[in-house]
Amino acid sequence: MAPSFDTLSEQDLHEEEEEEIDFSDLKEQLDVKLDEGLDTFVVIDGLPIVPEESRQKLVKFLLRKLTSVGNTSEDAVFMPVTDKGSTEGFAFVEYETPEQAIAAVKQLHGVPLDKKHTLSVNKLMDIERYGREGRIEEEYVAPELEPFKEKEHLRSWMGDSNARDQFALYRNDKVGVFWNNKSNPSENVVDRAHWTQLFVQWSPKGTFLASVHPQGVQLWGGASFSKQKQFPHPFVQLIEFSPLEGYLTTWSARPIQVEEGQPILTYEEDGKNIIVWDIETGKPLRSFVSHDLAAGPADEGEVQPKKKVQWPAFKWSADEKYVGRMLQGQSLSIYELPNMNLLGKTSVKIEGVNDFEWSPATVTREGVKVYEQLLCFWTPEIGSNPARVGMMSVPSKEIVRTRNLFNVSDVKLHWQSQGAYVCVKVDRHSKSKKSMATNLEIFRVREKGVPVEVVDSLKDTVINFAWEPNGSRFVLITTGENPVGAASSVSFFAPEKKGNTAGNFKLVRTVEKKTSNGIYWSPKGRFVVVATVHSQSNFDIDFWDMDFEGEKIEGEKDLAANLQLMKTNEHYGVTDIEWDPTGRFVVSSASVWTHSMENGWNLHTFAGQTLSENPTENSSGDHAPPTFLSKEEQKQVRKNLREYSKEFDEEDRYAVDIANTAVVEKRKRVLNEWLAWMRREKEMSSEEKEAFGYPEDVDSPKLAKDAPVNVDDQSDAVVEEIVEEIIEETEEVIA
Repeated sequence: MAPSFDTLSEQDLHEEEEEEIDFSDLKEQLDVKLDEGLDTFVVIDGLPIVPEESRQKLVKFLLRKLTSVGNTSEDAVFMPVTDKGSTEGFAFVEYETPEQAIAAVKQLHGVPLDKKHTLSVNKLMDIERYGREGRIEEEYVAPELEPFKEKEHLRSWMGDSNARDQFALYRNDKVGVFWNNKSNPSENVVDRAHWTQLFVQWSPKGTFLASVHPQGVQLWGGASFSKQKQFPHPFVQLIEFSPLEGYLTTWSARPIQVEEGQPILTYEEDGKNIIVWDIETGKPLRSFVSHDLAAGPADEGEVQPKKKVQWPAFKWSADEKYVGRMLQGQSLSIYELPNMNLLGKTSVKIEGVNDFEWSPATVTREGVKVYEQLLCFWTPEIGSNPARVGMMSVPSKEIVRTRNLFNVSDVKLHWQSQGAYVCVKVDRHSKSKKSMATNLEIFRVREKGVPVEVVDSLKDTVINFAWEPNGSRFVLITTGENPVGAASSVSFFAPEKKGNTAGNFKLVRTVEKKTSNGIYWSPKGRFVVVATVHSQSNFDIDFWDMDFEGEKIEGEKDLAANLQLMKTNEHYGVTDIEWDPTGRFVVSSASVWTHSMENGWNLHTFAGQTLSENPTENSSGDHAPPTFLSKEEQKQVRKNLREYSKEFDEEDRYAVDIANTAVVEKRKRVLNEWLAWMRREKEMSSEEKEAFGYPEDVDSPKLAKDAPVNVDDQSDAVVEEIVEEIIEETEEVIA
């Protein structure tokens, strides 16, 4: 029998009412969402522990770092204090936006606060997300250590016994890396199909080979060129390495669209075109919007000129501690590495800045004892103000030298490789603007006050200029007012001899009636190739020696040069000239990216002797890191070069041709087998003599009277004669 309503206990009634009530609306209204609003907070660890009375002072000191990446204040910094009256070594900081909090994690994590303390910065949401109850095991479990895997040496080619370098060839859909053999340049290290979708590029010291794909950039290296790093940048089109290979800059015309689940790119990179990467960690340091440069103002009614990309977008100091970028011709932004913080929190205002270049080496100026990096910039004529060239010291941002210029059409800045000089090539127009001329303003950077020497004895326009690497000489090419089809002149300059210091720059010699337009110095200096490239009618390649060991021409004896033309070659359709890092070989190539006629590459010695001709499509040379030898050790090598040459000549004579060497080895092996067979036959003959009763001194045994005759065993006598003949012998003296 079912109980009636009045028989229900009070407790049962309470339970029944509780089951019927819906609390979902109250739960939704009062539920605490822990993640909401915490994305603007970061946790700073690694702070010094100080007494409570010093806490405010520490907060103000910490704010100098915190405000460099975003907006925050003293009230937004909470630094807990223990019962003993001292801080706990960490703090909570609130920024205005989540983007600023992410920037703080990226740019401040691992940054030294002082000599004894390094900041550790994390997002508060990450700590909440991964540190809640149940997310972390209470008992410590030691992580499993992966077995050690030895990685390939990224500069393994430096240990080659024959001191060969490597070069890359991109032809059709294949990319190959080859050894630079004197007589057999087709010995490949790797040869892969579809290795890249756009192009390949060596890093400055040859450590990495970069391949470019629609998904991003990959770096390859080691003896087998295995994958080392990858950088996701969708539809990347241009890349640039920093000089010491610590950083990589990538650019795409399409703004980045960060998709959910992307492990490396964050919404901070969303909408950006340029990313600066840390190669060692593989992570982005900072991203930027691309600023294109207009080709020039359009007149009314004309179509707006097509914009061009400012590339490289960033230029690096010699030691990679700073990187600079021009902003729309109004300012110069200099960032500190590795955190990419804006130096001094502000850009340098330079109205109309048109270009700038860092010194390629850290320079020590006379009378200046503090550390500095130098850069040169120039601004055009604006209104009544003249054009100006300036030299700036970084990090002080002090302008250490300026030079005003008038009637300027264009300026090019050329640093010497050691930073001792910077040549400002100034193209000037006449007052009527009907004629053009060029003069050179050479800043002597290391001398007190940075004096400027003017070379204005040039009648025509300079179309190319190049300093000698690690030297104080230069070559320039001039042409008439109509560069298209006009004859050019090649001029060689050297300083006067003045003891240990270089004197004024003087003209050594000018070679007239040429068509040359390219200058290519050996990486070691002394030798220079002057060539006509990208031409449909002229293909001259001239090999010059600036220190020829012969009698000097009268009038050149007071100059630090002795010029000699060693050889002139021709390469039909030549588009590119490249030296190998050692300065021993030169490659001339006709690239398929420029034209499709008779593409290929030729290998020459530094003196112009053509070693091989290779019809193919495109080539790119490897680079080597600088020598580890001191200047004294290098002098000893040059002093004993003839002794080393004898050893190298012996090796060259033995390995004139790899195929011939293999033939010689095969012949030696066959000869040894023949001699061994002859010994066995003599031993068998001696045994047969004893068996048939012949005397031991009989060399040609006759058959015994009753011995059976086997006709099949009779054969003709074979006599082998080995003749050694010298086909050709040459002697080459290398200075």
